Amino acid sequence: MGQAELAEKVGIGAKHLGRVERGEKLPSFELIIALANEMGESPSVFFEFENARADQKIMRVRLRQLLDKRDIAQLRRVYRVLRATLTP
Repeated sequence: MGQAELAEKVGIGAKHLGRVERGEKLPSFELIIALANEMGESPSVFFEFENARADQKIMRVRLRQLLDKRDIAQLRRVYRVLRATLTP
């Protein structure tokens, strides 16, 4: 689901959701719950912060889990972002 579609489903504008995503705006608890419900997640996932010293194996497993759920179009986007981010 894209950002615009998610924003529409929870009754906010796509620009507002983008600001929340970038940390420019703080979401209300109601918005957090609505987003979590639409995404099929627990609201607690928005409060899980990664340990800066996370084990490399754990991070690789988490990345694989995220990628396993994606279709080919999403994988291509992820690849382009990673290539642009990691290529010197």
